[in-house]
Amino acid sequence: MPSFVFSDFGDFLRTAANTGAEDAADLSTVSFDLNIFKAFAEGYLESASKFLTPTEREMLPFAATLFPYMQAVRFYADYLNGDTYYKTKSADHNLTRTLAQMQLWRDAESKLEQMRTIIAGQA
Repeated sequence: MPSFVFSDFGDFLRTAANTGAEDAADLSTVSFDLNIFKAFAEGYLESASKFLTPTEREMLPFAATLFPYMQAVRFYADYLNGDTYYKTKSADHNLTRTLAQMQLWRDAESKLEQMRTIIAGQA
């Protein structure tokens, strides 16, 4: 299955740059780690700069914010549909996941300009 820049970059950061667990009940543990973003972006761009278009490169920070949001929607849809897709540990597990992903999305969104600065510095 072919991969896409946004999914490779964004979904990795959704997991790796999250300071909390994907299903953290304590939302104060969930934030977007800019140090992880910076380290990954530097390594990624070292190779990917050879094939990325300028628009793809410019939109990498958006990918980092898009994937927590998309995953929150997926978890919430599954919760509303009776937990038929994702394996759950409790009745509200997908709701807990939704809230954690929304917290991650909000924090990543608040750091969007910093991410843009990091990407611009990797020219």
